[in-house]
Amino acid sequence: MADAETREVRQGFGDAFAAAFELVVTPAIFGFLGWLLDGRLGTSPIFTIAFSAITLAYASWRLARSYGEDLEKARIERRAAWQAEGQLR
Repeated sequence: MADAETREVRQGFGDAFAAAFELVVTPAIFGFLGWLLDGRLGTSPIFTIAFSAITLAYASWRLARSYGEDLEKARIERRAAWQAEGQLR
């Protein structure tokens, strides 16, 4: 049982680290590309801010949607386990 709990904790840590990495690095990459485009076009940091903001909004939305789907799956599994336990009695 301890091995399963340890594995679950490590999986959760890995998922959280991946989400944090995605929320930071992806907008930074697109912000850098916007900065390069701003430099080429001679504009103020319009593209830098726009690319970063749009990418951050999309990454946040995707993370929230994924989290909601995971919660729904867990709810369904727990409800099924609860109902199966009730039928055994």
